[in-house]
Amino acid sequence: MTKADLVGEIARATGVDRTTTLTVIEAFMDQIKISLAKDDNVYLRGFGSFILKKRAQKTARNITQNTTLIIPEHKIPSFKPAKVFFEAVKK
Repeated sequence: MTKADLVGEIARATGVDRTTTLTVIEAFMDQIKISLAKDDNVYLRGFGSFILKKRAQKTARNITQNTTLIIPEHKIPSFKPAKVFFEAVKK
């Protein structure tokens, strides 16, 4: 399902026009990005959590140039589904 499909389904289910629905979905995604950028996790009860995971520093190799480089410790965004969500999808 694409974002356009999601907007269409939510607009149809709620009776709200597509433009307003798109604006709300965009604002929702922007707020999640802003919160994660500030190191704040986002918890949505019954749905899941948008969290940051820490990746340790590691050494990588560029095999075409036969060089090594250090990839510093960094954070990556991750989604952890709630148990209710996981069970609903699992069936």
